[in-house]
Amino acid sequence: VQKFLREVTLLGQVFVKAEDGKQTIEQLLKAKGASVAGFTLFVVGEGIEKKTTDFAAEVAAQAAAAGR
Repeated sequence: VQKFLREVTLLGQVFVKAEDGKQTIEQLLKAKGASVAGFTLFVVGEGIEKKTTDFAAEVAAQAAAAGR
């Protein structure tokens, strides 16, 4: 559970430019005397509408077009 929380919470995540590869966002903010006013979460692929097709109808349409 602790590992999951470190990965999904902003302050628990590892800072990607940390030299040691272990510094968290929370540690970085404390060291710099800064705070987070807000953030936006973007999920890869979010908002992309997937085109759904009926394979049988597509084959039937191609067969009908070929029969002309």
